[in-house]
Amino acid sequence: MIDRSELVAAANALLQPERFRDYGPNGLQVEGRAQVKKIVSGVTASRALIEAAVVAGADTLLVHHGLFWRGQSGCVTGWIKQRLALLLAHDVNLLAYHLPLDAHPTLGNNAQLGLRLGWIGRSRFGEQDLGWLGERSDGQAYGSAQALADHLGLVLNRPVAHISKAQAAIKNIAWCSGGAQSYFEAAIAAGADAFVTGELSEPQAHLARECGVAYLAAGHHATERYGAPAVAAQLAHQFGLQHEFIDIDNPA
Repeated sequence: MIDRSELVAAANALLQPERFRDYGPNGLQVEGRAQVKKIVSGVTASRALIEAAVVAGADTLLVHHGLFWRGQSGCVTGWIKQRLALLLAHDVNLLAYHLPLDAHPTLGNNAQLGLRLGWIGRSRFGEQDLGWLGERSDGQAYGSAQALADHLGLVLNRPVAHISKAQAAIKNIAWCSGGAQSYFEAAIAAGADAFVTGELSEPQAHLARECGVAYLAAGHHATERYGAPAVAAQLAHQFGLQHEFIDIDNPA
């Protein structure tokens, strides 16, 4: 068991949120118990995850998508009131890290996604260097965009949408987890044969057909399941805490 302030300081030192221009606050979003014994990690601070964390006996919840975002009204009503009420009633700390959790070189969403898919990142691209460019760790190429989509679907256990004009082999793979549709043009400029992210927007389908670079959408949630538990596991190991990852399924 450690003091909350010690855990927050360690998480901030690890993820360095001050380096990023983000869409909401990073770090401690809701203050709970002063003493921390068990961390539950998850993707989004949904009501279902908060309820599951309470049942699991957590005093701290560490997530990628927190409660507060730029552009919200600031009124504590409806869904946000319900989530806050659960956290406050059970004295649960909420730590949330958005872009810092995407970007960490070994524990972040992109690093962990590449690890599971058997890819090695060679360089970064896009705004704030969030996108990764690399290749398979065995140095081989995928025979086609369909072969790459099949691999993604098998590893992530979900259907993968892909847009591809050519049936050429794919060696240089760019990826950026979550809703990184806007990184596609930067991935093309970086020399990618294919770009993997979570979501597909209407303009990107046309761009993929016209540019000959494959675009694969593997799910926002599915591509961001790995950073939060990796960070929480490291913090738990560092301080001798309990840790449990709870995955609340989301088809998006």
